[in-house]
Amino acid sequence: MTSSVPAPGRTLTETERTRHRRLREQGSLDRAELDAILAAGFVCHLGVSIDGSVRVVPTVYGSDGTTLYFHGSVASRSLVASPGAEVCVTVTHVDGLVLARSVFEHGVNYRSAMLYGAPRLITDDEEKLAGLRCLTEQSAPGQWQYARRPNRKELAATALLALPLDEASVKIRTGAPDDGDGPDAQLGLWAGVLPLRTTWEAPQPDPALGPGIAVPPHIAVRAGTAAP
Repeated sequence: MTSSVPAPGRTLTETERTRHRRLREQGSLDRAELDAILAAGFVCHLGVSIDGSVRVVPTVYGSDGTTLYFHGSVASRSLVASPGAEVCVTVTHVDGLVLARSVFEHGVNYRSAMLYGAPRLITDDEEKLAGLRCLTEQSAPGQWQYARRPNRKELAATALLALPLDEASVKIRTGAPDDGDGPDAQLGLWAGVLPLRTTWEAPQPDPALGPGIAVPPHIAVRAGTAAP
């Protein structure tokens, strides 16, 4: 198995929770790898303990390079329980299936990050707006300027948490199966990688749209349907 080679620059600090103990060759301490993984997505999974029971909740996020923002309703027990409590947030991208000659050697090419810490509940309206902008622009760049922004009532109904990117573990797997130079190579079976790529499709307009309302340029660009 191969992993990305860290480029010179900032490195992640190892802690007891982030130290790579298994498949260490897939681990990376390159901070740029963490930034790239976070920038490539907008859905994370929040692991939090509530009343002695562990919950893992999918939610959208945004990252500004120093902080991860995630949000939900103030009625969400997972978010209400998170401030001040230790959580684990994960982001994973699947890049392909690694199909080996034996089932035992099958695997996945992936990029993943695990973030640990105690998130901070944002209560200041200006800071909350800045965090929501980061979160919105992460998934749909340009949408914050285009759409109506939250009013005071909507802000009050939204819980926004901030988690510093101080404690993180990164793992990346790339490349071909591992059994090309072993006994199974003589079986005469096909082996390789089945790549996976996620793409946006053409925007689907809301049936309630009035006449003459076109897809805005920033959405057309995101979907790859903008005129050249």
